[in-house]
Amino acid sequence: MALSGANKDGREVRIYEYLDELNTDLAEYIAELSEASVKERGVFAIALSGGSLISLMGKLCEAPYSKTVDWAKWYIFWVDERVVAKNHADSNYKLAKDGLLSKVPIVPSHVHSINDMVSAEKAAEDYEFVIRQLVRTRVISVSDISDCPKFDLILLGLGPDGHVASLFPNHSILEEKEEWVTFLTDSPKPPPERITFTLPVINSASNVAIVVTGSSKAEAVHSAIDDVGPDCPTLPAKMVQPTKGNLVWFLDKAAASKLDGGAKFSE
Repeated sequence: MALSGANKDGREVRIYEYLDELNTDLAEYIAELSEASVKERGVFAIALSGGSLISLMGKLCEAPYSKTVDWAKWYIFWVDERVVAKNHADSNYKLAKDGLLSKVPIVPSHVHSINDMVSAEKAAEDYEFVIRQLVRTRVISVSDISDCPKFDLILLGLGPDGHVASLFPNHSILEEKEEWVTFLTDSPKPPPERITFTLPVINSASNVAIVVTGSSKAEAVHSAIDDVGPDCPTLPAKMVQPTKGNLVWFLDKAAASKLDGGAKFSE
């Protein structure tokens, strides 16, 4: 059973009683967006996050999606990345490669990871250059209201503190408006050196999904989704408001347990 509802500002919130249902619906959601994008543009530009997200996408590696998704048309990017070697346990690239990319026939040259041999500042600069080149060739669309790239889908997780990507509460990078990709060397969560998409890029996407499981995230989910009033600090997750795109929250019942009205399910 799942509860799905759109609130007044266009967000859709999907709540799942069972994790397996969430995983299945997430795979279907991604596969449908892939099919629509390939039909419209000939490619599917998707940006991934780290954490539990990759394991929650696992059903894409199984039938029917392993056969029906047009993997050759996928172009893979990372919303944020830790500036560590690609074989390091903290690498989001390694997480995605082990859990997804090595299990489906994605074209290796379509996988755009960061340069991990340079500083965080240079890695962010290099990654933005790569993205700008692919916007010029329309592998990545461009926003029609700014010069920002318009990814077909950006997938985000959520930290217990309300951070998304490597955009942490009360950090100066939340104010970055000019750069597409920025860096930090003082992440409150290790490792300290990271690159991350900025809010304008995330909010320029055609589709954004925030996927959250577990009771440790319930308070952050409540603060990000519910109207908690002006006295509460605005979490980075609450700042994810696609300008012309769609936002969908995928929540298990534990993550949704503190939402106003509670997590109610319907067939």
